[in-house]
Amino acid sequence: MVKKADTKVTGNSLYSELKRNIDEVNEGIGHSPDLITRYLQVKLANDLPLQGAILYMDGLSNSTSMLQSIFAGSDDNNHCKTPAELLNYCKDSVITEGSVQDIHTFDDMYDLLLTGNTILLLEGCSQALGVSTRDLKARSVEEPNVQSVVRGPREGFTEVISWNTAMIRRKINSRHLWVESLQIGRITKTKVAILYIDNIVADNVLQQVRERLQTIDIDGILESNYLEEHIQDKKYSPFPTIFNSERPDVIAAGLLEGRVAIMVDGTPFVLLVPALFTQFFQSSEDYYERSDFSTLIRLLRFVSFFLATITPSFYIAITTFHQEMLPTTLLYNLASQREGVPFPAFIEALIMEVTFEILREASVRMPKTIGQSISIVGTLVVGQAAVEAGLVSAAMVIVVSITAISNFVLPAFNLGIAARIIRFILMMLAASFGLYGVFIGVIAIVFHLCSLSSFGVSYMAPLAPFKLTDQKDTFFRFPIPRLITRPKSLNPKELIRQKKS
Repeated sequence: MVKKADTKVTGNSLYSELKRNIDEVNEGIGHSPDLITRYLQVKLANDLPLQGAILYMDGLSNSTSMLQSIFAGSDDNNHCKTPAELLNYCKDSVITEGSVQDIHTFDDMYDLLLTGNTILLLEGCSQALGVSTRDLKARSVEEPNVQSVVRGPREGFTEVISWNTAMIRRKINSRHLWVESLQIGRITKTKVAILYIDNIVADNVLQQVRERLQTIDIDGILESNYLEEHIQDKKYSPFPTIFNSERPDVIAAGLLEGRVAIMVDGTPFVLLVPALFTQFFQSSEDYYERSDFSTLIRLLRFVSFFLATITPSFYIAITTFHQEMLPTTLLYNLASQREGVPFPAFIEALIMEVTFEILREASVRMPKTIGQSISIVGTLVVGQAAVEAGLVSAAMVIVVSITAISNFVLPAFNLGIAARIIRFILMMLAASFGLYGVFIGVIAIVFHLCSLSSFGVSYMAPLAPFKLTDQKDTFFRFPIPRLITRPKSLNPKELIRQKKS
């Protein structure tokens, strides 16, 4: 009875019997058919035969090179008298793969085996070797479809975390670019990497990132949004407080400013913190074009956000409560258009907005070959038919069209989602209280924005609190020789980024 209890306590350790180890592994993963076991025969000193085995998961690893190494070096191990000596000899002199790890427990073996490594076991040895033989089958490096640019790099992140870190190192060739690795997810054990530039990033920001990631206790991580919702500051705000991108140049630029990047294995979207409100209006292309053109486009994005958020509510408020604000001719035209419309302006706008949201989502889910054509034809046909049927007025179709097009100008997709949510709230306020309700809603949104923070940094910085030196890259984009300092809002260790020219 005592021996049985001891066996339970130390049952996680490997056995010295080869067959017992293999049986334990097979039972541990449910006798899965994709576990490949390859037996081999090697010799110790004095030509004593010794049986060994190689275990790997079919489709996750490529063990061909390892097999060739072992068979090629098996004739030169006449000095090895014990299985342990032979295992160490294989580790030091025979196996030519990049990474070899010692394994003493079944938990470690499962972790390595199920991540594409090959396991080497020998009879009479309670130790094994885990050899890095991952066979990465992944999408090649391609241009991002969502965050496309006219001028700039054409590469985007992939689903392989090692490739993604390599793309960042290609752009930032510095020993101060540090990478910390951890596993999150009790079942998936997903690899997560934290990237930062050690002599630039603020210590308090980096410490918050580490603490929030370490407190996550979940069974699986399948995409970076799993982490984003766990570590974001305000969980019920429509505004995103964590920036994400699938462009290596965007992440590299953020690291150079003093931000921290969070990569998740299995997704091309990389998180970047701290995130500021004005950051979501910036595009990497702003720094690849002349400063005057970039400033014009950036100002256009702010105007587009305002139009996408507030245009329908202004139309509802003016046509319902404040007709005296319109010129007489325009008022007569709108009145004649709405003469046959049976619904109030709010219901009219709600019908068109919901219809457009349905068409937009349908175009995303449809096959790419027909999705774009269906969305264009559907919008034109539905809009024209709704006007002819007298359900909505022509002016409302114009208002909804301007709103939808302005929403697509925003470079950050998640900020566009926030604009869509706020738009419906302001429409209800306009239908209830007119322009007074719209202004109250806008003031409440501004107060809410000022109350947000991202990893200890004010979300509205450098506008609130106002920092004059950071205004050179907020609404306007000054010429690159004038961008001498990094954003003070991020409290970087090294503020100066270039010498005055």
